[in-house]
Amino acid sequence: MQRIDFRNDVLPLKDKLFRLALRITLDRAEAEDVVQETLIRIWNKRDEWNQFDSIEAYSLTVVRNLAIDRSRRKDAETVELTPEAELTSDGSNPYDSLVNKERLELIHRLVNGLPEKQRVIMQLRDVEGKNYKEIARILNLTEEQVKVNLFRARQKIKKQFTEIDGYGL
Repeated sequence: MQRIDFRNDVLPLKDKLFRLALRITLDRAEAEDVVQETLIRIWNKRDEWNQFDSIEAYSLTVVRNLAIDRSRRKDAETVELTPEAELTSDGSNPYDSLVNKERLELIHRLVNGLPEKQRVIMQLRDVEGKNYKEIARILNLTEEQVKVNLFRARQKIKKQFTEIDGYGL
């Protein structure tokens, strides 16, 4: 095994790590954070470097896993649709505010039009933040049934929303 030097062997990988993180997270700031955290983790493992077959492969694996974790965490952050959330100003003009309000009302109508099981599953998962196992236990279903019902509910809402919202384009 060759001796690995952080400055000569790891730091030159920074651009490659950034490109991979950016491809996964689709956010420059998030990708920069992932690369920084990766470099810190690699540095903290400096006593084990000689055990790695390839420091580059290890670095890419770490950045990939961190980027996926951050993307999933970011995707899991959902905003509850409450009247207070609807009233928050985003600095847009009155027309945009009206369009957003109408879209939100449309989404509420579409969700309320779902079959009860799908509506409850969607509420528990997307609003309450419950995981599949908890939802399955609450509703006496299997995790696969929860996933299938959630997928179908989301697809149905997406299809109906795009048909209604895109009408006349």
